[in-house]
Amino acid sequence: MNMTRRSLTLAGVALAATVATTASLPAGASDASDAKDLVLKAQTTISQFGNNKDFPTFSPALAKARGVLILPQVLKAGFVLGGSGGSGVLLVRDTKTGKWTGPAFYSMASASLGFQAGASAAEVVMIINSQKALDSLFSNKVKLGGDASVAIGPKGTGAGVALDSDFIAYSTVKGAFAGLAIDGSVLDVRGALNSAYYGKKVTPADILLKQVAVKPESAALHAAVKKAAT
Repeated sequence: MNMTRRSLTLAGVALAATVATTASLPAGASDASDAKDLVLKAQTTISQFGNNKDFPTFSPALAKARGVLILPQVLKAGFVLGGSGGSGVLLVRDTKTGKWTGPAFYSMASASLGFQAGASAAEVVMIINSQKALDSLFSNKVKLGGDASVAIGPKGTGAGVALDSDFIAYSTVKGAFAGLAIDGSVLDVRGALNSAYYGKKVTPADILLKQVAVKPESAALHAAVKKAAT
């Protein structure tokens, strides 16, 4: 393996490792601005997916969802050994009122063996269909394809796709990779961003279920998600 290939291989591993460990880091001075920026990017992403004619199943699925995880940027790089990672926001829908609550902050990371080349950046929106899947996000790290079933959101009519999976992942990908591998990815809480955004230590359950932490600035994100579901 030459030095260029070795450097990029290590970069892929480091990317996944870095994202996977961010949940345990203490809140820093930049976390509040990072959290606000992520919310704004998530608002743009969900609006684009709602208007994307390639995903006719997206809005109906979102309208019935238990929750939605929006990841404005997932980066993937590597040759023989690659890694991917990104951060996003989780919102939950009240099944009685249809009202959206949140956001709570999460990371997604993975490392996989295989013949891969190039680099890509993706926007990913994950529809959360089941109460089991939603509950798992409140208590543990969740391994997609292991702890919970996941389907790739189809382009076009989506005939034959299991739209009743625990998670449905829709993505738009740029770069050399033809798509984004979701199976094996791990979802985890970004506690530092939650604390920084709300100004106190809170858990996703505090934010999304008990609703003891509310941020008026997130109203625009709620409105964008509601619009995307219609």
